[in-house]
Amino acid sequence: RYLLEQDFPGMRIGPEPTTDSFIAVMYGDSEGSIPGNALVVDPKKPFRKLSRFGNAFLNRFMCSQLPNQVLKSISIIDSPGILSGEKQRISRGYDFCQVLQWFAERVDRIILLFDAHKLDISDEFSEAIKSFRGQDDKIRVVLNKADQVDTQQLMRVYGALMWSLGKVINTPEVLRVYIGSFWANPLRNTDNRRLFEAEAQDLFRDIQSLPQKAAVRKLNDLIKRARLAKVHAYIISYLKKEMPSVFGKENKKKELISRLPEIYSQLQREYHISAGDFPEVKKMQELLETCDFTKFHSLKPKLIEAVDNMLANKIASLMSLITQEESNMPTEIVQGGAFDGTMAGPFGHGYGEGAKEGADEDEWVVAKDKPAYDEIFYTLSPINGKISGISAKKEMVTSKLPNSVLGKIWKLSDCDGDGMLDDEEFALAKHLIKIKLDGYELPGTLPSHLVPPSHRKPFQAAE
Repeated sequence: RYLLEQDFPGMRIGPEPTTDSFIAVMYGDSEGSIPGNALVVDPKKPFRKLSRFGNAFLNRFMCSQLPNQVLKSISIIDSPGILSGEKQRISRGYDFCQVLQWFAERVDRIILLFDAHKLDISDEFSEAIKSFRGQDDKIRVVLNKADQVDTQQLMRVYGALMWSLGKVINTPEVLRVYIGSFWANPLRNTDNRRLFEAEAQDLFRDIQSLPQKAAVRKLNDLIKRARLAKVHAYIISYLKKEMPSVFGKENKKKELISRLPEIYSQLQREYHISAGDFPEVKKMQELLETCDFTKFHSLKPKLIEAVDNMLANKIASLMSLITQEESNMPTEIVQGGAFDGTMAGPFGHGYGEGAKEGADEDEWVVAKDKPAYDEIFYTLSPINGKISGISAKKEMVTSKLPNSVLGKIWKLSDCDGDGMLDDEEFALAKHLIKIKLDGYELPGTLPSHLVPPSHRKPFQAAE
């Protein structure tokens, strides 16, 4: 709702889980909705394989279409609210985690939403996150409603969230968490406004880059599936080979299923396969229970060779084709909705802040603090109205900024490149130090509005 900046059919927003359906929010010329059963038989939509989850799921699945600019570049799957307490004991009637897994394998980004005042990860949420195993690179976490707590509480909430996630997601890397208040109402607590804006900007950049990376992501998924198919072939052919031809088939099957971890290790050594390419042992054991091992196929070396050839040679040429195609096409980024609000005008992120301060003013922005800078300048014993690099260094190092930063500030401030600073250049250096100490980045080249007035004409002539 926040990204689209308009309601969509089937949307219900409230403090408790109010959405009981999976809603695919997609672009359409007119506003409307399509129920799940009709959706999975539509050849133009990518949902046909979802029919295997049955009517219980399809009654809780729909597609909302609306003519929204954002949806021209991305489609959004809005999942049902996560249940907690007694409610999660009641079955949904379909395998919720299996459905999530199906979507997780096909989407470009998975966003986990948490409320700043309700952090507990229920059993169902924990199971849902576990169903994303193997898709860790797609997961982002959003800590929403962060304006409802003060800075001290927010710090504790963030710590508690990271601790809770660490117990559920077993990876050594820390997940990226975006903190903010993602709705269009006034902020309740404005102490962290700058933080929220910067975090929202980071999240927007992440989402906006998705269309550009879609082709590469599909290729990445193809490689993943090819490696997995190859490993499956080794496992299946091994189980087939080990089966007796006449008697004791059932007992042998049970023995092979229980020995699966050992079989994995053996195949790993024999074919030099990475442990990470094997399917999860427990899940594989469950699936094998219902299979007839005698009907499995033997290993076909030619097919394995074809997969190896594809991975070694064809993928590289495909990758170069994608790169070539992307360079010839205009850069596609997500536009419209909330994305437009942060791109233009004085309310764009960083407008009038840091090095951009004073960009739309007639007066030199440094002038307001120049009297204070002049006092310091004249204590440094200027000769012919200028101070040497040594004198400037003594004053500049008091900022405690590293030499690499101070060197850049010196380069930007010494407008005429004579190795000395006059009073205006020194005031500019102090201004740039202040920008850096306030937590903003320095510009690569000096913006025209920061050029000292006495240096402007020769500076422009040089350009």
